[in-house]
Amino acid sequence: MRSRPNRRRKNPRKLRVPALPRMPRLSRIRIGWRIFLWPVLAGSTAAALPAVLDDVVDRPVGRLVIQSTFQRVSPLQIEAALAPALDEGFWSLDLASLRRRVEALPWVDSIELRRSWPDALVVRVKEQKAAARWGDTGVLNVRGELFAERPEHGFPELPRLSGPEGSERDVARVYLAIRDRLIAAHLALGTLSVDERGAWSLVLATGQEIRFGRRDVGERIDRFFEVAAPALANELHRIGYIDMRYTNGFAVGWRDAEAEDTAVAAGGENAAHG
Repeated sequence: MRSRPNRRRKNPRKLRVPALPRMPRLSRIRIGWRIFLWPVLAGSTAAALPAVLDDVVDRPVGRLVIQSTFQRVSPLQIEAALAPALDEGFWSLDLASLRRRVEALPWVDSIELRRSWPDALVVRVKEQKAAARWGDTGVLNVRGELFAERPEHGFPELPRLSGPEGSERDVARVYLAIRDRLIAAHLALGTLSVDERGAWSLVLATGQEIRFGRRDVGERIDRFFEVAAPALANELHRIGYIDMRYTNGFAVGWRDAEAEDTAVAAGGENAAHG
């Protein structure tokens, strides 16, 4: 028998599978993990920052530097007034409150406060300047303000001013206006007063009373310094009072009981006024 060649038989049932469409290639995504770390780090830093600032910047005041020349106020008084607040932080200090504490002390006129890095509080105090006594117990400053009552030091060397309640500034204003004129005339003031009726008078340190009355007080004061004081300079020790309550003149009362009172005209009427 003749042999037949071995041929593979095709399988008619085998189907061709169509090729699937190629999917687009996705780009590679890179995630920066630092983006998530920064908020965490920032939050931690912010939470710790106040404590660091308290320790480094807002530390308690370590030094109190007082830059003033004292006569009536002592550094111990200043320190005692400020001590309750010095435990606060350097930047937390309430300077306005501290200023009020010190200004409440007797004889303190004004105060300056400033911080000095890193932990010092600098204090500069200006004391009141006593210009005159008020009544029997008070003291007036150069602005005519009654700033002390019943001070430990009586200030007998200062002139004494007096008047109705609330007239302190007016009396002080007149005194400050005539102070230099008294010095120029070689006169020293003992007292200056205004009574309830508004009548002004002064008494010199040597005892002579000068009466100005209620009307035209400024003009009468001018006449005293320009006319009466120069004319009577050599006779002042003999005079008990000088009455300036005249239109254009003045009257003199002598200390000698035998001497008669004298009215001196300055070229006008001599009728006395209030």
